[in-house]
Amino acid sequence: MLIIRVKENESIDRAIRRYRRKVQNTGLIKEYRRKQVYLKPSTRKRQQLEKAKYREQMRRRLEDA
Repeated sequence: MLIIRVKENESIDRAIRRYRRKVQNTGLIKEYRRKQVYLKPSTRKRQQLEKAKYREQMRRRLEDA
């Protein structure tokens, strides 16, 4: 569990922003969403291959431009 201490003279909004940033950097929400639904290993691998293919296409487009 993440703990954020509110500093002296710090607004609550700023502390909440720091908390959200920290949660995002740790990847907790991403991991939670990934574990909500079971994906078969073959499906997960296929998705990874599709993402890699897309990234490669984008990289080539940027190199050509």
